[in-house]
Amino acid sequence: MATAPSEIRVTPEIAAEHGLTAEEYARVKQILGREPNITELGIFSVMWSEHCSYKSSKVHLKRLPTRGKLVVQGPGENAGVVDIGDDLVAAFKIESHNHPSYVEPFQGATTGVGGILRDIFTMGARPIAVLDSLRFGEIVPGKGTSENEAAKNRRILDGVIRGIGSYGNCFGVPTVGGEVAFEPCYSQNPLVNALALGIARKEDLFFAKAKGAGNPVIYVGAKTGRDGIHGASLLASAEFTEQSQQKRPNVQVGDPFMEKLLLEACLEAMQTGAVVAIQDMGAAGLTCSTVEMASRGGTGIEIDLAKVPQRETGMTPYEIMLSESQERMLLVSEKGREAEVLGVFKKWGLDAVVVGRVTEGGTARIKNNGSVAAEIPAHPLAEEGPVYHRPIVAPKPRVESKKDWFSFAPEGTALTQNFLKLLASPAIASKRWITEQYDTSVRTNTLAGPGASDAAVVRIKDPKTNEVKRALALSTDGNGRWCSLNPRVGAMHAVAEAARNVAASGARPIAATNCLNFGSPEKPEVMWQFSEVIDGVAEACNALGTPITGGNVSFYNETLGKSIYPTPVIGVLGILDNVSRVLKIAFRNEGDVILLLDGLAATGHSERSPRSEEALLSSFAREFSSSEYSKTVADIVASEPPAIDLAAEKRLIDCLVALASEGAVESAHDISDGGLAVTLAESCFASAPSTVGARHGVPVLGASVKVDADGPAEHALFGERGARAIVSVFPENLAAVPAIARQYNVTAREIGNVIRGDAFRIEYKGRAVIESAVESLRKAWANSLERVLKAQ
Repeated sequence: MATAPSEIRVTPEIAAEHGLTAEEYARVKQILGREPNITELGIFSVMWSEHCSYKSSKVHLKRLPTRGKLVVQGPGENAGVVDIGDDLVAAFKIESHNHPSYVEPFQGATTGVGGILRDIFTMGARPIAVLDSLRFGEIVPGKGTSENEAAKNRRILDGVIRGIGSYGNCFGVPTVGGEVAFEPCYSQNPLVNALALGIARKEDLFFAKAKGAGNPVIYVGAKTGRDGIHGASLLASAEFTEQSQQKRPNVQVGDPFMEKLLLEACLEAMQTGAVVAIQDMGAAGLTCSTVEMASRGGTGIEIDLAKVPQRETGMTPYEIMLSESQERMLLVSEKGREAEVLGVFKKWGLDAVVVGRVTEGGTARIKNNGSVAAEIPAHPLAEEGPVYHRPIVAPKPRVESKKDWFSFAPEGTALTQNFLKLLASPAIASKRWITEQYDTSVRTNTLAGPGASDAAVVRIKDPKTNEVKRALALSTDGNGRWCSLNPRVGAMHAVAEAARNVAASGARPIAATNCLNFGSPEKPEVMWQFSEVIDGVAEACNALGTPITGGNVSFYNETLGKSIYPTPVIGVLGILDNVSRVLKIAFRNEGDVILLLDGLAATGHSERSPRSEEALLSSFAREFSSSEYSKTVADIVASEPPAIDLAAEKRLIDCLVALASEGAVESAHDISDGGLAVTLAESCFASAPSTVGARHGVPVLGASVKVDADGPAEHALFGERGARAIVSVFPENLAAVPAIARQYNVTAREIGNVIRGDAFRIEYKGRAVIESAVESLRKAWANSLERVLKAQ
């Protein structure tokens, strides 16, 4: 919709065009005691949008655990903060930029990264790492996806990856990890979730709470333009239609070089001691920063828009307040010390202008050349918006039978060709084409980048002394397909796998952040999914000791009435006390023993639980039908995700951390997508870059493994049940690993050896079912995604 000049008279119809219901508009008039003008209406529309107000999710988010002994700041600030020892804290958060990334993939992704980075340094923390969690439609035609649709999905993926790489690389922060998944439901609604991590000294933390009547309010950073107007209310808080491409003007435009200057200037200004509060101008721009700072501080605020730096002429108060131009901050300084703050930003070549002051009385007063353009009570606007208890209705139970489930191959069937197909599938294949576009090691803190370990690992340096203070590990996870089959169990798996990945890197999981991506909250079935996911996340976080410190809810992820899978993305943070104990996935030495760690087997609840053969086979088939192998080989996606035992997950996590701390294992890799066979192959691939590397003295390492379990070979080798990992061990240390595992009630079963040479062999019940050269497997895995994407 076109922006409106100030003289437009507000009507219920115009309020509806701004996304406000009749009841919400009546509430606006009640708060003001009169009809709003067009600027005030615009301000209410963005602040009460789903994206900014969480009006459909608040009642459910309260069930998440948000407190813990290490939590310094939970939800409610720009980022969550946890204590990592030595008077240091880590600030981290994940947020979505989904709709903008569909409308304009490159700019949507860049501004998503820019926004989450500002959330971190607004807290006073220097960003040290970025991760991305991405979902796209199928990029290969077939299975209901046309060539035109696949080509469009490839173009969206290409734009998003270039956008993430461009912003992070230019800003100077490493993109150290993340994940990518492909499902048909994301075809016209990609998910672009970005996570950032920063470090600060505890005494250097800053918060967005205005205080001190008379203290000056200072605008800093880029000039304000017309880009991004109504990005929060009309783009991020509504579903897509056939007219979605017309929303390009609602997408912000980023400038990473400007943000780098803004980072350095803000951190330097904070060190002067003259800054009282600071807030990023993200979603809802100047509106959100002014109103939320005043509301949190229990103060009022007054600004004059005529003083706001503008890059376009003739901008109205409506446009200035709703613009989401990037790389801007609003801060409050101590009265009389504003010159110190202005001097810092002048040094960095940035605009810095006193545009207002903190006031008493709790009113946000917006002036333009001296006349009042808007006058609204800050707290009701920011904190007393609509809260909906949306109807919740569970969908009808799926009607299924054995004919809907995966049919296992006859015993003794060779599985090598199916394994090659699985390794080449976009979900499993190497993501090198993506990660090589990112600078993964800038700032020299990266200990384990993309693909090296189950989690990204970065060393901690004291911001003042540069002394190394241990390391932090981060991982993101979320399986939308599993959540579509069982939202609660799928959400538990997301938390468990992210925590398991962190532990497999050697770090102890301590906290989590989440990005909850769903369809329209106006649909009772979607709200049922959301409620179930919240309960699943809460239960898993409580069991694993990872409180939620913040995050983001993204609703209305649907196009033409079709919702995406419910997709909670969980980011888990862990602490590694000894940087020399980082565990990576690569096999390291010929002759090392490969052990399968299982948190369930010791309790008698593994595959070997006593059941009739027919019942056991049906259980295997039903669970296996949700696996990546089932989807890739048989085009079957049905039934239930694997059952989850959170106590078993906790035992395995504690065991992995202990093994790393003792230096007892050479490598570790959790079993997840693709099952045991993929896990083993990836550890071989990581041991040497290729046979070319072998010619330069890097040995190619393979594996010889024997597996014996109840049920079909496909289930044993490609099943995705959790609470398991493989580790490789020096023969001399072999006795130590089972001894440590027993302390945590985890079994450690010897299944094979690392071998020198180009061979990969898995026997099942005494018969070879997978046998191939490592390099043949690697070529299928390493080149397929790149080949598809370069062919566009």
